[in-house]
Amino acid sequence: MKPPSGAAFLLAQLGAHTSSLFAARLAELDLSPAQVGVLRIVGQNPGLSQQALSERLGAVPSRVVRLVDELEARGLVERRRSETDRRNYALHIAGGAAQEIAAVRKAVSAHDAAVVSSLSADELETLLVLLRRIADAEGLKAEAHPAYGARTDRPSQGAS
Repeated sequence: MKPPSGAAFLLAQLGAHTSSLFAARLAELDLSPAQVGVLRIVGQNPGLSQQALSERLGAVPSRVVRLVDELEARGLVERRRSETDRRNYALHIAGGAAQEIAAVRKAVSAHDAAVVSSLSADELETLLVLLRRIADAEGLKAEAHPAYGARTDRPSQGAS
């Protein structure tokens, strides 16, 4: 029997492989891919609420609370009372987390470079355009990732 070679199989195979390698690389920093995703989004959007973070990640709020709790306990993220709504907390990268954040950025960069090392710059650009087109056609949000856990309000396939 001929080995599977369809696009969906190859994407799944590569996704599982690269996810596993990424998780192993982050384990050296005692972080998970989901935690690093939270750090990335909070770092790019200081003051974001937990609810807004949950929506961006495509994760259930309880999952986001747990991730933020873990990162806060490690001194990487801090919750501050929102200046506009005292009932909510605004998320920020902790002031003393610069060294850890730099290590995460280095690991992410190294992982990305390793994964695409066999491609030329033009091939990489083409791959990214094609993958984004597929992701857009599937309705995938750029910041959402399966590592965050499935949302319960995601439209079913075939919904318009």
